[in-house]
Amino acid sequence: MENINRKTAKKAQLYPERIIQFGEGNFLRAFVDWIVYNMNQKVNFQTGVVAVQPIFTGMIDLLNEQDGLYHVNLQGIDRGKVIDNIDLIDVITRGINPYLQFDEYLQLAEIPEMRFVISNTTEAGIAFDPTCRLDDQPATSYPGKLTQLLYRRYQTFHGAPDKGWIIFPCELIFHNGIELKNCIHQYIDLWQLGDDFRNWFDNACGVYSTLVDRIVPGYPKNTIDEILDRIQYNDQLVVKAEIFHLWVIEAPESVAAEFPAGKAGLNVLFVPNEKPYHERKVTLLNGPHTVLAPVGYLAGLSTVRECVEDEIVGSFVHQVMYDELLPTLDLPKEELEQYACDVWNRFRNPYVKHLVTSIMLNSFPKYKTRDLPGLKIYRERTGRLPSGLVLGLAAIITCYKGDKQCEDEIVPNDDKAILDLLTKLWKINDLAKVAQGVLAATFIWGEDLNMIYGLTEKLTEYLKSIEEKGIKETLCNCLKSTLPTT
Repeated sequence: MENINRKTAKKAQLYPERIIQFGEGNFLRAFVDWIVYNMNQKVNFQTGVVAVQPIFTGMIDLLNEQDGLYHVNLQGIDRGKVIDNIDLIDVITRGINPYLQFDEYLQLAEIPEMRFVISNTTEAGIAFDPTCRLDDQPATSYPGKLTQLLYRRYQTFHGAPDKGWIIFPCELIFHNGIELKNCIHQYIDLWQLGDDFRNWFDNACGVYSTLVDRIVPGYPKNTIDEILDRIQYNDQLVVKAEIFHLWVIEAPESVAAEFPAGKAGLNVLFVPNEKPYHERKVTLLNGPHTVLAPVGYLAGLSTVRECVEDEIVGSFVHQVMYDELLPTLDLPKEELEQYACDVWNRFRNPYVKHLVTSIMLNSFPKYKTRDLPGLKIYRERTGRLPSGLVLGLAAIITCYKGDKQCEDEIVPNDDKAILDLLTKLWKINDLAKVAQGVLAATFIWGEDLNMIYGLTEKLTEYLKSIEEKGIKETLCNCLKSTLPTT
């Protein structure tokens, strides 16, 4: 079996370099580069990608050994059918480590046809570091590196308005485009790069907020022998991903015309406001995840798939998603129901082993951002508390009691103050006080949740039911219960 490279892989094509990509990890290669590959295949996008390693250590050397080639194994359920496809992705032309190849890195700014910058440098990557300097080789932070590159382009083409860049950050933070642009402005000020450069950046370049959505488990070590037998190459960069994908980009139609992913039949949406889609994902995917995990754990289940396919736990998750969280969103109902259906199929993906214990890390902050807003809106719109969301919070609290319920261990990594509070409350041996104490923790919630009518009593009721009757009987009662309010 031959090693994969551009000599052995005869079908691989080499495209003009038009995208600079900060990041060479599994997600970008299985998401953005897969999208570019499909655009090249289906709408003649004719675009190659230069991958830049954003930190000193990474996978660039391995990527260069394979001439930028690798396979993506897409697995999942699409309209009831099991999908298991493998594609050879040939869009990456080369990789650059700016810590070792700084001059070559800056020369990317001098390529006239270069048009797009795409990044995924983790949520912590979009941050301003005041210790960075213009003459660093390179600047430590990603926004600093990008500002160095933008300034070189401005100088090379003398501020030509048609030589600006379209910039798509993919970091998982809300308004990532705004955050990145603010950081660049800070470096322009810190490095005294001048008003002319600032004006060129503001007018010739566009930094657009985006939302990305695809589960990428990464290198498929459990099935790699089977995959290599199918592709008949030695490929050390095979990446596994679910079939579902969504990229929402807050940008005008002029940008969509330059990046015609929609014409390639891809689920890439250019919208005037990314916020509703961000809320949709957080509410309908992350929200159910956050309460599914502790409930499933208490029921002795290990994975997300086991939870949704369990008769009782699955019914509970369905109620939370469709009856409690979906009605709190303001997008068209048909669109929300289709997205919820997609999420449900993703939860059932037979190829993804998503452990509930991995979801249960930092559960209280997750509940605050993913489920508490829905709880409040549901109560405001219906006059009732959403039983499933309240039970989900009770399950989270119960899990912090420390009793092992399934074969996988929970390893808490929450803020120490949260862990100390739960330890203290569970020692009191009074479930009403446990409920009151958790809800009163303003350092978690930013407010005293005991002020929400009926919540303290309902939470106490579920804590007692889990303690006395177990999670399954509590779930059965929850599936029909609501709490009237005045």
